[in-house]
Amino acid sequence: MIDETLTMIPGPTPVHPRILDALARPTVSHVSPVFVKAFRQALDDLKALGQSASAQPVVVSGGGTLAMEIALVNTVAPGESVLVISHGYFGDRYGELASAFGIKVDVLRSEWGRAVPPEEVAKRLASGAYAAATITHVDTSTGTASPVEAYAGLLRGRDELFILDGVCATGGVDEPFDRWGVDVLLTAAQKAIGAPPGLALCLFSQRALARRRSFPTVPAYYSDLLRWLPVMEDPGRYFATPCVNEIVALAEALRMIHEEGLPARFARHGRIARAIRAGLEALGLSYVTAPDCRAETLSVVFLPKGVEDAAFRKDVAARGVVVAGCLGPLAGKAFRLGHMGNIGPGEIAKTLGAIEESLRTLGVDAPPGAAVGAAAKHFS
Repeated sequence: MIDETLTMIPGPTPVHPRILDALARPTVSHVSPVFVKAFRQALDDLKALGQSASAQPVVVSGGGTLAMEIALVNTVAPGESVLVISHGYFGDRYGELASAFGIKVDVLRSEWGRAVPPEEVAKRLASGAYAAATITHVDTSTGTASPVEAYAGLLRGRDELFILDGVCATGGVDEPFDRWGVDVLLTAAQKAIGAPPGLALCLFSQRALARRRSFPTVPAYYSDLLRWLPVMEDPGRYFATPCVNEIVALAEALRMIHEEGLPARFARHGRIARAIRAGLEALGLSYVTAPDCRAETLSVVFLPKGVEDAAFRKDVAARGVVVAGCLGPLAGKAFRLGHMGNIGPGEIAKTLGAIEESLRTLGVDAPPGAAVGAAAKHFS
């Protein structure tokens, strides 16, 4: 039996039938002309998603964490230092990853639900010597959207490479690679891009490629960019067997993004975020994330007093919608609601209705229809 539960977590996100149809096509040889054409199109469309004229796209089997590793080990050598600007669990993960490869780490942390002020970043840059700075565009654990453009201004003209983690942003939030001066954009397929999980995606600037070429070796094999580069330049070449069906599905997901148009897609994500939050506020709910740094791809929402996390999420799931629990210090205190990818008013109405009914079942005074009614005003 097919599970038709609506998955409204911060990834994987609901997969459109067009993308599922692409995923279900017969598996072909990884060097067949039909696959090479799809792979090449996916690479070109990923580059276009980053609005870059010269970036090198990279697509390999894996996920967001592998993309983080590929971005780091190819640009920062063991013994060098990296500045990690962390807004939560996944920013902190970059510190752990760097340490695993013998890279020195300086972590500049915000309070969970807040963003590191650009002036603090400026002070840290002035006081240290770093090979790179890593920034999580949207931290999935806290719902914090970084003031990336302000950080980019601080890094412009400096020697530090600018590594941007777009895992919970790319495809739903504007990321102008060239204009911001990004050196590596890393992301994954299963969030705002809307494809199934299983792929690590990166864009490398020419400066980042030169940094990798300056190293005699890197402490990795599968993650070594120079082993993959011939394949990315000519997808008919071989290094390791790619996820054929997942790449075909990614190509379809990216095709849908460009059919919609980037300005329209980003505007839709903003509209969805406003609608979802209007509905949640109509139920008296509040957010972990401060108003000035709330992401448009997910919301992190405090549970009402007296409502137990597992009971709430179980009841919502029984109504056909899955939301996520929280990580770290927020575990048991809040829930995470993804609202990105290929969703619209129907998914929003079902999600808000399930949350409203569950809260009422668990003893919260939730006015019938209030959430959906408040959200609908943003789609009139």
